Amino acid sequence: MDDLQAPSSFKGHFLIAMPGLQDPNFFQTVVLLCEHNAEGALGVVINRVHPTLKAKDIFDELKIPCIQEAAGIPLHIGGPVHQGGLFILHGPPFGWEGTLAVTETLALSNTMDLLRLLGKGEGPEQFMIVLGCAGWGPGQLDSEILENVWLTTPADDEVIFTVEAENQWNEAIRRMGIDPVSLSSAAGHA
Repeated sequence: MDDLQAPSSFKGHFLIAMPGLQDPNFFQTVVLLCEHNAEGALGVVINRVHPTLKAKDIFDELKIPCIQEAAGIPLHIGGPVHQGGLFILHGPPFGWEGTLAVTETLALSNTMDLLRLLGKGEGPEQFMIVLGCAGWGPGQLDSEILENVWLTTPADDEVIFTVEAENQWNEAIRRMGIDPVSLSSAAGHA
């Protein structure tokens, strides 16, 4: 029976909001869970693009020079916690100070060195710049998962970096073998 138990940590997994989750911060979101332990959980929403801000706004505010290609990079809204915080979700390389390994192919960084490289058009090939994050206190996320608030599945780099933000929720669900239309907003327990 041990094989059927849920993992003790969902670090490196997507949390996919069930249709019944009406909180505007998380309605139809896909969250990449970057840390999950006894102290709580931390993640970033990957499918919310800021409607007006671009990377140039960040580079200008921090007085970081940027090339034209870097100026137009979209900013993502990572969640309602630390909304002024800046995070970079990226693929390799991972040798930056202040980097949290999420999976073998993903990391979350918060370092000026990496931001300066991105402004020059250098650094990781795959990345997203995120404002804010999502956080849960001890046991809170575990309770939400048990209440069927979230679907969980291992993170998929392709969904993060190649699928358009407005399609990520549907695509993440489809890759679980589920038709998003078949999901009910009412949770049930088997």
